[in-house]
Amino acid sequence: MAIERTLSIIKPDATKRNLTGKINAKFEDAGLRIVAQKRIHLTKAQAGVFYAVHAERPFYDELCEFMASEPVVVQVLEGEGAIAKNREVMGATNPADAAPGTIRAEFAESVGENSVHGSDAPETAAVEIAYFFSGLELVG
Repeated sequence: MAIERTLSIIKPDATKRNLTGKINAKFEDAGLRIVAQKRIHLTKAQAGVFYAVHAERPFYDELCEFMASEPVVVQVLEGEGAIAKNREVMGATNPADAAPGTIRAEFAESVGENSVHGSDAPETAAVEIAYFFSGLELVG
């Protein structure tokens, strides 16, 4: 399996509860390296651009409001099969369906406030990483 990079966002529901360290420990325990990281406060407009793929979905406005409600931690994870591994560590979108021990099973408050975001494919990861990080910020 190839070394990949994927975008991870620790969402407002988790940052406001000071869960960044616990969440990052789960990534690192799974063999993922954090090669870039920063804490930012998105505007609703910035969240809207990032989540533009969901613009026609009924939850879009609520998602953008939520993502702008508190700071987030954006980071790039690297490792063997990082995209799939990150998604496994995150767990199902709905925390009620998430496997025990996953981030969402342990920390998510609801489907909408599910603590983390992760890229779903290599192409998506490349676009999402470039939205938040320049090449100079990716330190492997």
